[in-house]
Amino acid sequence: METLTEAERVQLIEELHRVKHGFGLASDFDVSGFRRTPSCGDEVTVRLSLDGARITAFSWEGHGCTVSMAAASALGGLAVGVEDFAALAERYFATVAADGVADPSLGDAEAFVGVGRFPLRAGCASLAWRATLEALEGPLSKDLPEGESQA
Repeated sequence: METLTEAERVQLIEELHRVKHGFGLASDFDVSGFRRTPSCGDEVTVRLSLDGARITAFSWEGHGCTVSMAAASALGGLAVGVEDFAALAERYFATVAADGVADPSLGDAEAFVGVGRFPLRAGCASLAWRATLEALEGPLSKDLPEGESQA
């Protein structure tokens, strides 16, 4: 698979922002995570259904910049079926880093390669991914009010 050009990455990010894969919180879920970026106010909530370690359903809601919402959308198109999310997230974070290298196995999430050159954007691109790690590593109670995390 060819590496995307800068123009193609920008176009894909805009498309992901428009399409919003997985958008709309599911009422039936096993774990939930929430993350907010204090510097800009972006926030995202994710809900996952699981079969053991395998993600069987992924939904999210949030508001924020194009990058944070597009990254959530990319994750929404990629997460279902993943059994080792921590390994996937590690590859994604390495790709997003300032010196990141394209990883075609990330699918549409490859569009965020090197966004770490802009530190605030790296945080935006990682928001939903970190919320998902939170959900898997320390599930929030379904009864916890929206916007509150255990952290």
